[in-house]
Amino acid sequence: MKKRVAVWGTGNVGRPAIRAVLAHRQLELVAVIVADPAKVGKDAGEIAGVAVTGVLATSDWQQVLNQENLDALVYTANADTRGAEAFMELLACLEAGVNVVSTAFYPLLYPECGLEMAVIPVQQACKNGNSSVFVSGIDPGWALDILPILASGVVSDIQEIRIQEIFNYGLYDQPEIVREVIGFGGSMDQLPRMLEESSLKMVWEPMLRILSRALDYPLDAIETFVERRPLSAPVDVPGMGHFETGTQGAFRFEVRGIRNGHTRLVVEHITRIDDNCAPDWPYPPQGQGCHQVVIKGNPELVVSVHGHDPVEPGPAGGGNCSAANRVVNAIPSVCAANCGIVSSLDLPPITGAAQLRE
Repeated sequence: MKKRVAVWGTGNVGRPAIRAVLAHRQLELVAVIVADPAKVGKDAGEIAGVAVTGVLATSDWQQVLNQENLDALVYTANADTRGAEAFMELLACLEAGVNVVSTAFYPLLYPECGLEMAVIPVQQACKNGNSSVFVSGIDPGWALDILPILASGVVSDIQEIRIQEIFNYGLYDQPEIVREVIGFGGSMDQLPRMLEESSLKMVWEPMLRILSRALDYPLDAIETFVERRPLSAPVDVPGMGHFETGTQGAFRFEVRGIRNGHTRLVVEHITRIDDNCAPDWPYPPQGQGCHQVVIKGNPELVVSVHGHDPVEPGPAGGGNCSAANRVVNAIPSVCAANCGIVSSLDLPPITGAAQLRE
């Protein structure tokens, strides 16, 4: 019997999540939850850019939880700028006995190093509802766990595993987050929230800990590094607006896993709002965005991943699509898992077997 699934949120990740559920042979889309009144009553297929489904979007999430007999819910709604509200919605789903997969809620990526104030109430909600929650995506997500774990198996004498995101965020269709959370267009005198050490560790330390555990390679410490560059000229970015000279135009950060005084595992982001900013920093091997694993060893290995979504073209579309697919394809395993917060290490390999066309 197919798992009954709802998708909550129809933004950059929610739309491909709808398409992924529709394509999955073991899942049935039964509800779509939206916040925008203009989307209420629209067919899920129209919202996601595919054929009509007969599933109409609603803003009444309580009714969906109470009446749709859900097995799982894909939560892609914005939790960056409405954290408390989103967290209460998550708890309500889990208390109702609905398994949740999500690309939000970073403190739940790996509960062993998550914030207790988030982990404890979620674990209790899972216990009360006999439900599970799995948080992943691309970065943080599969580009930082399954990809480097697999790549490390073909290299000897490894000195460093570095996982990079190199991206132009002018392509990222969320201007509020790009400006207010990430800091583009903001003063160079003010460190944006995302680049604070506590934020970097909250989001990316769990991924280093997952990688460390998978490789049976304990780390002594986690350190961070941040560098920022201002725009040398004003730029206008479609969908984003105007960015003044002297405001933040690029940043580079590293979250480093240290062992015996050496940096061995690294998450690195090189991010621009304009490709002309920080020209001495690395660029993607093609296009305006990529994720890649760079392993110093024998051989020196570079695995570069660039996704293309035919429904929503461009590097941002490909990344969003793969993030959605990662959590949607995990649904059967998450439903079968023991109750609680699960990471990729607690699940069997997540494949696209049920996405292969008959």
